[in-house]
Amino acid sequence: MLIDSAAPTGNLLLDSLTSADRALMAPHLEAVSYAKAATVFETGHEVTHVTFPCDHAIIALVIITRDGRTAETATIGHEGAVGGIVSQGRVPASATAMVQVGGPMLRLDIGRLQELVAQSATLRDLFARYADCFLVQLLQTAACNALHPIEQRCLRWLLTLQDRLQDDTLPITHEVLAAMLGVQRTYLTRILRTLQDQGLIRVGRGRITVVDRPAVAAAACECHARVRLHCETVLDTVYRPQDRARIAPAAAG
Repeated sequence: MLIDSAAPTGNLLLDSLTSADRALMAPHLEAVSYAKAATVFETGHEVTHVTFPCDHAIIALVIITRDGRTAETATIGHEGAVGGIVSQGRVPASATAMVQVGGPMLRLDIGRLQELVAQSATLRDLFARYADCFLVQLLQTAACNALHPIEQRCLRWLLTLQDRLQDDTLPITHEVLAAMLGVQRTYLTRILRTLQDQGLIRVGRGRITVVDRPAVAAAACECHARVRLHCETVLDTVYRPQDRARIAPAAAG
């Protein structure tokens, strides 16, 4: 499918490109669609494409231990991209990329991206700055998982999902959220009940509603706000003022 270089893609990173860079990339972008729970790439497998979630599509990078336990290390929505962003090469994936919210995406062969980046200094600069923000997210998530209690981590995670979906009601099950946080489902259910009793969220079947966003942000750890501030500083041309009220750039830490 040929991508119109002048039309919005639904991905903030791509839509921030200069007209020249958009024209350079558009012929090589492939439109794809992933369903919820689909795997974009798996740990240990070669990553061949950079994938750009569009609109409300969301991908999580997940570490799966040999005993089957899981933990989320990064969440990527329409603010960014996943696959070869930091390594910039066809190297084995260090995490599994799983689709949390299905939807349209665009993808680009990594080898082709390297060729395009070599042709454009502005394209090279944009992806270098995004790679920096992506690494900050990974580092902050590692610190958050090690230092902060599960209640704060849960609220932080809900904030990042709400940012990307731009909706108070989040289509997330207890099972999936427990897997992202690396805890047992029964334990998470007790945590969610406590947060609901505090008036922060409302739990429904297959969904969680953020009732009081300012209160949730105040009760969560500082990780969400810290990553957001860094990314807005480094990528201010991507996350324009009108976007900042509705999305926290790369804020999964």
